[in-house]
Amino acid sequence: MTKLECSVTNCVHNADRCCCKSSILVDGHKASSAEDTCCASFDESKGGVFTNLFKTPETRLEVSCDAEKCMYNEDRRCVADKISINGDGAAQCGETRCSTFKAR
Repeated sequence: MTKLECSVTNCVHNADRCCCKSSILVDGHKASSAEDTCCASFDESKGGVFTNLFKTPETRLEVSCDAEKCMYNEDRRCVADKISINGDGAAQCGETRCSTFKAR
């Protein structure tokens, strides 16, 4: 499992810079840089009723990855020890990115 640090604090799944999901998907099928990737699991928190009050923030989780050109992608799974998802203030997944992406 990969250690995840997420600075997208306005994502409904974010709690204390950790993700409350058991797994995420990094999108970026044709990515050649971090800016071409995004967290496809992002859901904007709009201050509504739905929150993750009953879920535990995960520091390590499964990361599926569509960024085929990333050196950490092995059979659509991220094998990096640690990744960073950035994009604080994002309103949609395209405004987030996997900052750990490194081209092969």
